[in-house]
Amino acid sequence: MTLWRFAATFFYLGKLPIAPGTWGSMGALILWLFLPVTTSVHLSVILILFVLGVYSSQQVAKYMQVHDPSEVVIDEAVGMGISLFMLPHSYGLYLLAFIVFRIFDILKPSFIYQVQNLPGGWGIMLDDVLAGLFTLAIVSGIASIL
Repeated sequence: MTLWRFAATFFYLGKLPIAPGTWGSMGALILWLFLPVTTSVHLSVILILFVLGVYSSQQVAKYMQVHDPSEVVIDEAVGMGISLFMLPHSYGLYLLAFIVFRIFDILKPSFIYQVQNLPGGWGIMLDDVLAGLFTLAIVSGIASIL
């Protein structure tokens, strides 16, 4: 269980006592600052984290007997990665993406909220994937006019 919990909590960031989702998102943002801006690298990291996230979050949720434990933040890491997909390394754009993603993740408009009802790790992961896609659309639009 320790390995799955390590993955699901995104290097134990989800175990921090206040706002674990924010810490998971921040961890992904920092990781993205060190990644080269290439399609293959970004897609690879997102896919690896997503597959790992579906399985590890399901294992931790089952172990804790909670549908979506707050310490599971690999979903935020994936959503944040999608939010930053192929954006140039820019502190301003990254901060904007972080804020918009957190708003979508916290408020969960109805279409995003409904997805989290899917069973197991799918529901845990896919609401953040949608939040990341909407964030990417907004931030990419803003970046294109700057």
